[in-house]
Amino acid sequence: MSAERNDDNKVSSPVGWLANIWRTLRRPSVKYSALTLLAVGGIGGVIAWGGFNTAMEATNTMPFCTSCHEMRDNVFKEYQTTIHYQNRTGVSAACSDCHVPKDWVHKFVRKIEASNELLHHFIGTIDTPEKFDKKRLTLAKNVWTSMKKTDSRECRNCHVLESMNPEFQRPRARKQHLEAMKSGNTCIDCHKGIAHKNVRNQLDEKTLEQLEAPLASYVREIPQSYLAGLARVEKREAEQAVARKAEIEAAAQALAAEKIAAAGKSAAAPAPAAASGQEAAKPAAGAAPSAAASGGGLDWSGIPARTVTLFYPGQASFEWIQTGKDHGGARPFNKGERCSECHAKEVKDMGAKIVSGDKAEATPIPGKRAFVDVQVQAAYTADDVYFRVQWQNTAHKPVPFADGGKMDPANAAKLAIMFVGKDVERGEQAGCWVTCHHDGRYMPDSPKKEQLASSPAAGDLDLSQGLTKYLAETRSAVELKGGDGVARGGGDKLKGKDDLAAQLGKGAYMDLLRYRSGGDAENGHVAAQRVMSGGATVKAEGKLDGDTWTVVMSRKLKSDKPGDISFEPGQLYTMGIALHDDYTSARFHHVSLEFRFGLDAKDAEIVAVKK
Repeated sequence: MSAERNDDNKVSSPVGWLANIWRTLRRPSVKYSALTLLAVGGIGGVIAWGGFNTAMEATNTMPFCTSCHEMRDNVFKEYQTTIHYQNRTGVSAACSDCHVPKDWVHKFVRKIEASNELLHHFIGTIDTPEKFDKKRLTLAKNVWTSMKKTDSRECRNCHVLESMNPEFQRPRARKQHLEAMKSGNTCIDCHKGIAHKNVRNQLDEKTLEQLEAPLASYVREIPQSYLAGLARVEKREAEQAVARKAEIEAAAQALAAEKIAAAGKSAAAPAPAAASGQEAAKPAAGAAPSAAASGGGLDWSGIPARTVTLFYPGQASFEWIQTGKDHGGARPFNKGERCSECHAKEVKDMGAKIVSGDKAEATPIPGKRAFVDVQVQAAYTADDVYFRVQWQNTAHKPVPFADGGKMDPANAAKLAIMFVGKDVERGEQAGCWVTCHHDGRYMPDSPKKEQLASSPAAGDLDLSQGLTKYLAETRSAVELKGGDGVARGGGDKLKGKDDLAAQLGKGAYMDLLRYRSGGDAENGHVAAQRVMSGGATVKAEGKLDGDTWTVVMSRKLKSDKPGDISFEPGQLYTMGIALHDDYTSARFHHVSLEFRFGLDAKDAEIVAVKK
C-alpha cells in the first residue's frame, strides 16, 4: 500500500513520521550545532582544567619536591630535623604549605615563577652542595622578600597570630607576638631559618633592618582573647611572686623566733664541756657537712634556696646581643627590655644550642654541659652579707686546645658574683653581660699580641693576658656591628685617666667577689679592665663533698674601697653569677641572667634574710 502524503509533503503514516524525524536530525542546524559545540567544549574544558589542576597539584607533593637531588640532598635533609617535619602533634608541613599559596590565582602565578627554577635545574646552577651554598643567601632573600610582601601569607595558613594564647607561651614569645601586632611586624621578620639552614646572619645590618622594618599596614588590633590570656598568665606569675615573698617573710620570722629562743637557752645553759676539760665532739671523717659547718658559721637550714640555672654563653658578647643579625632579641633589648624578661624560661635550651657549636661558639668543648643548676641562699647580719651556693660536680671533660686538657689546673672550681654599680650602661638590663666584649680574649675579634703591644691603651692597662672584661663607659667608642675589616668592641679606645677616675668615683663599675678552690678569695671590680685583689672585705670557703660543691662567700655590708658597693636594706641591686667548673677559665664558664638582689627588699628575686 502506497503511503499517503498530505499537501505539506509530509508522511502521514507512523513510518513516514519517523523517517521525517531522521531526515530532520540529519539536516544541518545552527542552533543544534552551537549547543553541541558548547557541550563538547565545556566537557573538554572541564577535562582540560581538571587535568591541568591535577598536574599542578601533583607538583605540590613532597615526592615531586624532593625528586631532584638539589632539594633532596640539601634543603630536604635540613627540613627533616625541624619541628615542621616531625613534632608532638603529628601534623607536619610539606614544602608547598610554606612555598605555594593556597588560592588558585596566586598559586598559578607562583607556578609560572617556578619555571625559572626549572631552567636553573636543567642548566645546573645549584646541582652540587657547593653551588647551592653559594646561592643560598640569594635564594633565601627571594623567599623572605616574597613572604614580607604578602604579610607571611603561607605562615598564616596554619598559624594565626590573633588566635594564639600567650598563657601557654614562653615570655619571649608572648612579648614578641604582642609587639608584632602593635608595631606591624610579620612572621618572617623573626622566623627566618625556621625549616632550613639559617643564613640570616650573612645579611649586612642595613639590609636586615630594611627587610625586617615594621609596616603600618600590618598593624593588627589586639584581640580580647589574647589580652585575656595575657592577663591570666601575668596574674599567675604575680601570685607566684607573692607566694615566694610570703615564704621568705615566713622564713625570716622563723629565724627571728629561733634567735630569741636560742638566746634564752644560752642564758640558762650550763658551762660548755671545754671548760671542764672535756674535748668538743668532732664530726666523723667523711661525714657530710652540716648546714652550719658548710655555711661560714651560719645555720642555713631555715633560709629559702632559689634555683638559678647557669648556662653556657659561648661568644655571645655585649656587641652581639645588640646586633640584629646575631641576636633575634636585639630589637626588644635595644628598646630597654631585660634579658630575663624574654629568656628566663629557656636558658637550658640556649645553653644546649651554644655549647654544641650551633650558635655563638667557634670552639665547642666535647662533652661540656650546657647548663648547671645552682641553689642560692643569701643572708645578712649587722656587718656582713653572705651567699651560699651549691651545685653538682661533673666528670672531667678535657679541653682540646688546653695543655693537659685543663685550662686552669690550679682551680677545679671558681665561683664569681657580680653586682652592677650606678650609671652602668644597660647594666640593669643585662647584668654582667655588659662586661663581656667581642674583642676580649678567646672572643672573635680578640687582638693579636702585636696589636695589643701597639694599642693606644697599652701604657695604661695590664694586657699581659689580653683584653679582660671592661665597661663601655670607659671607652670613647664601642663598635657594635663591625664588618669590612672593622673589629667589634672598643678595647683600644680607652678614655683618659681623669675620665676614668671620675666614672669610678660616681659608681660606674661592677663589684666582683670570687671564690677559688685552689687559692684565696678575691675582691675586685670591672671598669676599664678587671682588677682583682685579696682583702679583708671578702671571705670565702668551699668544699666538694661527694658530688656536691658548697661555697659560702661573705663581705662587709659597708665599704669605702674603690669598686665596692655598700648594701642598704630595702634597696635593689642587679646581680649575676658565673661558675668556672672543671678547671676552666676565661669565657668558657656558665653564667646566669641578671637578677634583682636585696636585703629584705621588696620585689627582689634573690633576698638576703636577716640573721
